[in-house]
Amino acid sequence: MKLWKRAVGAVKDKNSIVVVYISGRNSFRNPKLEAAIIKATSHDELHIDKRSAQVVFSWIRASPVSLGPLIWALSRRMEKTRSWVVAIKGLMLMHGIFHCKAPVVQMMQRLPFDLSTFSDGHSKPSKTWGFNSIIREYFAFLDQRAAIFFEQDDQNNNDNVEERSLLVQQLLKLEKWQSLLDLLLQIRPRAENMKVRLIMEAMDCVIIEIYDIYGIICNEIAKILLKIYSVSKHEAAMALRVLQKAMKQSEELSLFFEFCKEYGLLNATELPTVTRIPEEDVEELERIMNGVSVPGKTINYKEGFEEMNQMEMTAVVEEYTRGTLRTTITDKWVVFEENDEQQYGFSNETKIVAEDDAVKDHLLLPIVPINNVPVYNPYELPDLISF
Repeated sequence: MKLWKRAVGAVKDKNSIVVVYISGRNSFRNPKLEAAIIKATSHDELHIDKRSAQVVFSWIRASPVSLGPLIWALSRRMEKTRSWVVAIKGLMLMHGIFHCKAPVVQMMQRLPFDLSTFSDGHSKPSKTWGFNSIIREYFAFLDQRAAIFFEQDDQNNNDNVEERSLLVQQLLKLEKWQSLLDLLLQIRPRAENMKVRLIMEAMDCVIIEIYDIYGIICNEIAKILLKIYSVSKHEAAMALRVLQKAMKQSEELSLFFEFCKEYGLLNATELPTVTRIPEEDVEELERIMNGVSVPGKTINYKEGFEEMNQMEMTAVVEEYTRGTLRTTITDKWVVFEENDEQQYGFSNETKIVAEDDAVKDHLLLPIVPINNVPVYNPYELPDLISF
């Protein structure tokens, strides 16, 4: 039966490509780009056409005007499909497009298609409910990610944004990053029949994205805690809400990694340890809200970062070995190096962080893989995948 389904899917893909070239080229259609999208989102669940995906990425990087034909072709394919294989490949392709570092991609306010109610039409619901669920969850995250990145890019380019204090703006951004992390933690395989390579590849992309988003959250919280003794009551209330949310998410993140380990998505020896934000910082904000001053405790935000720059540096290396992400993690508290511009790349790089026991009084954050983490995209790392 599976062989028959693969044969039918291959015929559908070939027919779609033939129709593309017959239709010709116009302002909304690019036959070569459209054919590459069809190949990259084929019906074959045992194979990912990485070369065709690279063609799509190359078009976007080289020619921003290609975004229009790409959106048209990908949207048309996603809205017509009833196959979970095509749908999940389309979402992974879209995820890779977001990491192409092309400014034109940041102009996408939402995803150009809707899979919020997706349902596979080629098998019984009892067999595909898990696939339907993960596709809807993956879509919800990518759709919200596009909206948040567009909003932040629009605010950075708009000189007439509403005037707020810098801290309030940081806290509002933090709340949005936390909402993204909530959506990411919902993405998981929920049925035993989902232990297939395509789902595993999609989950690897999700897990690395979790590292990246959680790292952004840790960086922003570190900056906020440097200002903890010079905030107003209103700012303290917002910061308290963010810290309480971060504590809850650290618990959820630990449970998520445990689930991944049990399901076989991560090796137990490579599972990162997630440590809660200390309750002392939460209690300190509560005292500020209640108008209770703490004598003898002051910290200068600017001087704090100057001290961080003078700290001894140590390296935490992320490396790949045959398709597996290995992370060397210390058990010491650290201050993350300030980096306002997140690098969304797929290269294998080394992340440098600052380490010093003296900062425990103010910045108690766990070390996790963050800035410059190599984002694992199956289309971008052909040597890591073998079928």
